[in-house]
Amino acid sequence: MGKSHPMELRSRVIAFVEEGHGHREAARHFRVSPRFVNDMVILKRASGGLLPKRQGNHAEGKLARYSAWLRDRLAVKGDLTLDEIVVEMASVHDVTVHRGSVGKWLHRLGLSHKKNSARQRTVAARRGRGAQGLD
Repeated sequence: MGKSHPMELRSRVIAFVEEGHGHREAARHFRVSPRFVNDMVILKRASGGLLPKRQGNHAEGKLARYSAWLRDRLAVKGDLTLDEIVVEMASVHDVTVHRGSVGKWLHRLGLSHKKNSARQRTVAARRGRGAQGLD
C-alpha cells in the first residue's frame, strides 16, 4: 500500500492554489499529479482539513464471529486441515469460505501450525524417522 504525501506538501499545495494559481500549475510546481491537487482541494472543501484517510481494510470479516467456535473445535481436534475446516464451516454454520481465508484467519488468531522457525520437523518427528532407519 502506498504512503500518503506529507502534511507539509499538502498544505503548501493548497496554499498555492488559494493564492490564485491553477491546479495544473500547482501540479507542475510541486511535481505531483493534477489528480492529487484536485483531491486535496476537494478534501479541504469537504472536511476543512488535509489529513489523509486511514488506509487498508479494517473490517473484521465474516469469520470473526466464529472465532470461539474455531478455538473450541481445534481444542477437541487439533489436527484439522484447512480443507476440513472449510467443510465443517459449510455444514455447521452454512458459511461458504475459501481455504486461503481460513488460513489467514488462523494466522490472525495465532493458531497456525507450521514447521518451526528453522524449517525443521519437531524433535519427536525426527526421533520417529530415526527409529525406522530413515535418517
